Amino acid sequence: MCGRYGRRADKQRIAEWFQTHNTDVFNESYFAPSYNVAPQSMQPVVRLDAETGERELTVMRWGLVPFWSKDGKASYSTINARAETVPTSATYREAFKRRRCLVPVDLFYEWQKIDAKTKQPYAIALKNGDLFAFAGLWETWKDKVTGETKETYTVITTDPNELMEPLHNRMPVILAPNDYERWMAPADPAQLPVDLLRPYPAEEMMAWRVSAAVGNVRNNEPSLTERIE
Repeated sequence: MCGRYGRRADKQRIAEWFQTHNTDVFNESYFAPSYNVAPQSMQPVVRLDAETGERELTVMRWGLVPFWSKDGKASYSTINARAETVPTSATYREAFKRRRCLVPVDLFYEWQKIDAKTKQPYAIALKNGDLFAFAGLWETWKDKVTGETKETYTVITTDPNELMEPLHNRMPVILAPNDYERWMAPADPAQLPVDLLRPYPAEEMMAWRVSAAVGNVRNNEPSLTERIE
């Protein structure tokens, strides 16, 4: 599971890293660095422009709502989608075929269970300090009465690598930059990029203990990412 992540990068940094063609989109506040991104918040996402095929930077709510939902809600938690079932799940299979996206991230958090009452939060990032991308799916839901639309996304998870295994039994799918284009590009149903839904190399990642303060979604400051002994 991935239920919390952090992003130091602002809009300019995201646009440069992901080579998006549009920069004047949405209120600037949506692109401010966030050190404690929580489900149901509005966050930057990169996808392909439906008309031009170029990468575009947009904002969506974390927690996918299927296009066929009657009330604009999901019947269960959809902040994560399991790699093993996205090709067949009624909630995710159409998005997996046509609406794959990149979720910009600098680090993410996971809680290691110490005992029945104690969990220790860890921050996880790339050793080289680069911005990176979760493999995501996005969807548009439209209210048939009012015409209101919602754009939402989910983060795909897979089996843990050697670094993550002591912390949790799942980890988010992290994509290498040279896989960004293939992940988002339209593909024949028989050639969908299922092979990219794999654990990221553990030797390229690092994890460190952080303060329990990250457990409160109201806390959102750089100190949350600092290493503690």
